[in-house]
Amino acid sequence: MTLMLSCCSVSMLLFALGFLLVILQPSTGQFPRVCANVQSLLSKECCPPWDGDGSPCGELSNRGSCQNILLSQAPLGPQFPFSGVDDREEWPSVFYNRTCRCEGNFMGYNCGECKFGFSGFNCTERQVKTRRNIFQLTTSEKNRFLAYLNLAKNIPSQEYVIATGTYTQMNNGSSPMFRDINVYDLFVWMHYYASRDTLLGGSNVWRDIDFAHEAPGFLPWHRAFLLMWERQIQKITGDENFTIPYWDWRDAEDCGVCNDEYMGGRHPTNPNLLSPASIFSSWQVICTQSEEYNSQQALCSATSEGPIRRNPGNNDKSRTPRLPSSADVEFCLSLTQYESGPMDKMANYSFRNTLEGFADPQTAISNPSQSSLHNALHIYMNGSMSQVQGSANDPIFVLHHAFVDSIFERWLRRHRPMLEVYPAANAPIGHNRENYMVPFIPLYRNGEFFKPSRELGYDYAYLQEPALESFQDFLTPYLQQARQIWAWLVGAAVFGSVVTAVLTRHIRPCWKKKGGTSSEIQPLLIESEDYNNITYQSNF
Repeated sequence: MTLMLSCCSVSMLLFALGFLLVILQPSTGQFPRVCANVQSLLSKECCPPWDGDGSPCGELSNRGSCQNILLSQAPLGPQFPFSGVDDREEWPSVFYNRTCRCEGNFMGYNCGECKFGFSGFNCTERQVKTRRNIFQLTTSEKNRFLAYLNLAKNIPSQEYVIATGTYTQMNNGSSPMFRDINVYDLFVWMHYYASRDTLLGGSNVWRDIDFAHEAPGFLPWHRAFLLMWERQIQKITGDENFTIPYWDWRDAEDCGVCNDEYMGGRHPTNPNLLSPASIFSSWQVICTQSEEYNSQQALCSATSEGPIRRNPGNNDKSRTPRLPSSADVEFCLSLTQYESGPMDKMANYSFRNTLEGFADPQTAISNPSQSSLHNALHIYMNGSMSQVQGSANDPIFVLHHAFVDSIFERWLRRHRPMLEVYPAANAPIGHNRENYMVPFIPLYRNGEFFKPSRELGYDYAYLQEPALESFQDFLTPYLQQARQIWAWLVGAAVFGSVVTAVLTRHIRPCWKKKGGTSSEIQPLLIESEDYNNITYQSNF
């Protein structure tokens, strides 16, 4: 199929999807439009009615009720030495201190949706959908995915708006500052807002703050982000079976998705731009000029800031010499500690910090001067993807993070940690287990996404087949412990053999004299009914 035919089919599909605008449903994102007004801000209450019965939070239908927000009181780490200077502190209490608390499997800012992994009018039907390798999609499936992306970039969000000023700049709620935004850019803006610097007044900012990176919440935050993005695409297209594809970049020699058949090739005359044959060449980025926002003490207002920039492979090789290998991933998966030490980018032997890319993938020792695993992909793309706050502008972002999430999923299945493994206290601001994730409304706690993906309604194709891989992941923790005590077991076996031989030579004559054995002489080591009570005690 030629590029011209591919682009044509995508355009035709996009045209057809345009008619679906009339069926837009509530989404999951930043500020609900119905709460972005003077009354809601001054009352600090965001409890919109559910359309099904007209009552706040669907209370008449027992879906939920308007409740005071319960904030975690656990101490934070020392990385952010301020208090009361950032709207994101104790999210979302600066804006709202009463929101909908949904019951059962209901979810949403008005309890009008189902929790991830459930469907049906009463949200009682379990479901598990499969995310697949983008290279294993059929041509029509791949073209549909590209069309869905472009549709999201061109449809305004009906349910959510973004803030263009801080709460102080809004005169503490009496002068709301919000604006419309398209569905795709809503998620770009949320990623920016979570990772932006703190504005301290004048020309002062605090850079050592990030509610989505460089700390324990990195993996749960992006897991929630992808689930919300996935659901939004399902809604605007009416395709309830849509799942995000992933790009398996292990051992890749180059950017296999950087061509016009997939995510856009290189421009023929400007290597920093995308090929005009790609639908993404016309996209405009937002939230990429952090220094300008800081100097103006302003938030990103989501105005266009130019085309997507990407020049894969022409990055700083001293920082990122290559794309991640399978060996890098396997070593990372072998790490038993989810988090350690200061719980930031200086953490050693931390699975999270190693996967995020701040620690060496061969030693797990922190080395922020190098970028590996997750970070390596961002640096390798050498463009819009390489700047944290605006990285979601490049649609490769979702393919990349879907695969990163699959590695997180493999670790969860291999080590089967208890929820308590996720730090409850002393993590950097916003990253404790019970902290609400910035800037999501409805509210989600970090710990809610520290669980296997199937409990959240999705799985990965390469983790389903072949079954041997899953079985190997299941056995790994047992095999690791066996290796640790192998030398002791061998020594014990040799010693036991010697003792047995000596005892046998001295005791056998006594057996012959007594004419046999009895149950008292040879008792069972474990009575049969006790076998069911043996449990494996993990390290967690």
